[in-house]
Amino acid sequence: MVNYSRAFDLEEQIKDLVNLLELDNVDLSRVFCFRTSNSKAKNVNARISGTSKVLQKALNIQACYVIEVISMNFDNLSEEEQTKVLIHELLHIPKTFGGGFRQHHLINNQIINRMYAYYKNKKLK
Repeated sequence: MVNYSRAFDLEEQIKDLVNLLELDNVDLSRVFCFRTSNSKAKNVNARISGTSKVLQKALNIQACYVIEVISMNFDNLSEEEQTKVLIHELLHIPKTFGGGFRQHHLINNQIINRMYAYYKNKKLK
């Protein structure tokens, strides 16, 4: 059985990333992180889910996003790789913060590496 647990430590890291990378489109009050254990996902470190427009309408809520890390894969990564994975997931959130996603063709390792370097540089200051 898959287990989900809230990852407050990752939410703090997301907060740090959003602030230092100046990702002004991300509403931190509506981003949540979870660790998943006992998942069958083999080649997945993390994934992001958003509330679709129809769910927002049906439940009368605003869009929110959940970043889920697959513990058995994510936890074995280096700190640098974990940070890059989180940056990757954050880049899926569109400027509109409307529940949809930016597609993979808009996100690549060059962008992630550049953002990671910028983050590390600002973190050191």
